[in-house]
Amino acid sequence: MEKLQVLLRHPIFCNLFLLLVYDLKDPSPLNSKPGILVGESEDVQLCYAFIKSESNPQSDPLIIWLDGGPGCNSFIPLFFGIGPVILEPLSFNGTLPKLVLNPSTWTKVVSIIFLDSPVGTGFSYAKTAKASQSSDFQASDQAYEFIRKWLHDHPEYKSNPFYVSGILYGGIPVPILTQLISNGNEDGIKPRVDLKGYILGNPIMKVSGILNYRVPFAYGMGLISDELYESLKVSCKGEYEIIDPDNAACSKNMQAYNKASNHIYAIFIQINYLLVGDPLNNCCIRSLKSQTFGNLLQSNMEWITLVDHWANNKSVQEALHVRRETIGQWVSCSDTLPYTENAGSVVPYHANLSTKGYRSLIYCGDHDLLAPHIETQAWIRSLHYPIIDDWRQWIHEGQVAGYTRTYANKMTFATVKARNSCFCCFSARFVHMVTTNNKVRTFLGLTSTPFSFYFFG
Repeated sequence: MEKLQVLLRHPIFCNLFLLLVYDLKDPSPLNSKPGILVGESEDVQLCYAFIKSESNPQSDPLIIWLDGGPGCNSFIPLFFGIGPVILEPLSFNGTLPKLVLNPSTWTKVVSIIFLDSPVGTGFSYAKTAKASQSSDFQASDQAYEFIRKWLHDHPEYKSNPFYVSGILYGGIPVPILTQLISNGNEDGIKPRVDLKGYILGNPIMKVSGILNYRVPFAYGMGLISDELYESLKVSCKGEYEIIDPDNAACSKNMQAYNKASNHIYAIFIQINYLLVGDPLNNCCIRSLKSQTFGNLLQSNMEWITLVDHWANNKSVQEALHVRRETIGQWVSCSDTLPYTENAGSVVPYHANLSTKGYRSLIYCGDHDLLAPHIETQAWIRSLHYPIIDDWRQWIHEGQVAGYTRTYANKMTFATVKARNSCFCCFSARFVHMVTTNNKVRTFLGLTSTPFSFYFFG
C-alpha cells in the first residue's frame, strides 16, 4: 500500500492508473480498446473505466454505474468517493492534478464498470449526427447492449452477481436497464447476466413534479421562513411547478422561494467542512489527514475544475486511448446533449422488478434539495408494500449515520445523515457494512463474516 501511495504521486503513473486493475498486474479493458461500439450500425462508442475488486474479483459482485444528468460522466463518482482514488484536494496550480488513495472505495468488495452514458457523455461519442441523438429508452437499450458485449469479451465475469447502480437522473435509466436485463434473461439472450438487483442514490423517478417536494423540504431545512411557506401553501395550493400565469400571488411567492434557495443545489455543501469539520465523514479522507495541505479546496466547483484539467490533459487522454478529435473539450456534465426525456415515471418498473424477486437499495442524503428524500419516500409508499423492519437508526462507528426501513418486496430505503448525494460519505458506510455484516454480504453474494448489524432484510 505504501509503495502504491508513492507511485500515485508520480505524474506518469497518475495518467495510467485507470488503465490498471488495482493489483497493478493485469491491464484493464481500457488498455486494449477505448470503448465498446453499440447501436444499430455500431455508430456509438460508449467509453468506460473498469476497476476490479480488491478482494475476490472472480466471485465478488460486478456493478455497472450510471451517473446523473443526463450527461454527467463517470469520472465524477470515480474520483469523488466510490473509486479507489480521489484527486488530491488542492486548488489547481497549473500542473497535472495528482491522485491519492481512497480508503473507502467500493472496489474493496466489488468490481465496478463506470460507464459514460448516454452517448455524448464524457469520452463517449457518436460517429454520425443522427447517432448522437439519444433518449431515456435508447440510452438504456445501448447500455444493455454494452453489458452483453462487455461480458462476451470478459467471460470470466459472467457468473458474478450483477447489480445496476446510479444516482440522481440515473434513477430513470437504472430501473429501465434492470428490466431489460431481466427480460433478456427470460428470453434466453446470451450471455446471461446474473442479475441480483439494483442500487440507487437520491434517485429521480420522473422529470416533472419534483419541485412540489423541494418547497416543503426547503421549509423543513430552514431555508425559507414560516411566513413564506404558509403563504406558498395558500397561494399555490401545493402545486409549485406548473403555476397558473394569472396567479400573481403564487408567482411572487415562488420568486421569493427561488431567491432563498439559490445556490443550494450543489452536490457538496462545503468541501472544507466535508474534509475537516465532520466526524461522520472523516473516513472519506482519512488517509489524507496526516498530510498538510496549505490550500484546501473551498468549493465543489474546485473539485470539478481539478477533474476537468485532469481529463483534458493530453497525456491522460493518450493513456486512455481517447481519440481527441471525437469529443472536443471534455466536460464533467454536458447540458447540450440532443437528449429526449421520454420515460415518464419509472415507478412501475420498480413494482415489476420487485415481483420478480430482485433486491433494491434506495439511499438518500437527508440534505439533498435537488432530489429530496421526502419525494423518494412518497413514491416508495405508493407501492403499498408491507414494512418488515420499521424506521430505525443505522449506526456507523458508534454514531447515528442515518435511518432505514425495509419492505417486504426486498427493497431497503436508507437516509445518510447530514448529507446530500455525496459519494464519499456513503461509500465508507457501504464498505463497513459489507465487511462486517452477514446479511449485507449475503445480499451481495459475498462470503460471510461475523454479524455486526443488519441493513438489508
